[in-house]
Amino acid sequence: MLIDHWPFVGLRLNTDRLELRLPTDEELTEVALVAAGGVHQRGERPYLTPWTDLSPPERTVHVMQQHWSRRGDWSTDAWTLELAVFQEQHPIGMVALRGRDFPVLREVKTESWLGLDHHGRGLGTEARSALLHLAFDGLEADAALSEVFQSNPASQGVSRKLGYKHDGISRDVLDGRAVTSDRLRLTREAWEAGPRLT
Repeated sequence: MLIDHWPFVGLRLNTDRLELRLPTDEELTEVALVAAGGVHQRGERPYLTPWTDLSPPERTVHVMQQHWSRRGDWSTDAWTLELAVFQEQHPIGMVALRGRDFPVLREVKTESWLGLDHHGRGLGTEARSALLHLAFDGLEADAALSEVFQSNPASQGVSRKLGYKHDGISRDVLDGRAVTSDRLRLTREAWEAGPRLT
């Protein structure tokens, strides 16, 4: 059976309102169609990789190909666990937990998106909290890292609510202009001392 060789298919992260798990290919199609419907307001640019600028059909294919690629390109030195987010059995978005040289660094990064219809209800914070529970309590990470554009107050707010602290800045080029991101860090100590949102 698949679970004997790829145990991640049995992983379930449950919160009060959400379930995070690997999607089947049929469910992945449904998740990708959520992305096709939009994941941020028109005119916003929350991602350095401009995948949300693609047309809805291209965005659907991108989400599916990225998920398959991440599942296929897995090693102990570099991995990404991408999980679909379900509310009442309906997909509403995707989250990912990434590790590089994790056995040595003990650090993870998170990323996520939710369909536009599901913004503003605390679901993104709840999903990120579930990922952090896996990272700290399941994988015994020492820190979780995030980089957020300074012009993205919603994502900044989620990170602050969960206890991340400023850890410097990074600069990149987006559409031919310089953009600045805040580097944020959540330590194991801060996680353990903070409130649980799941």
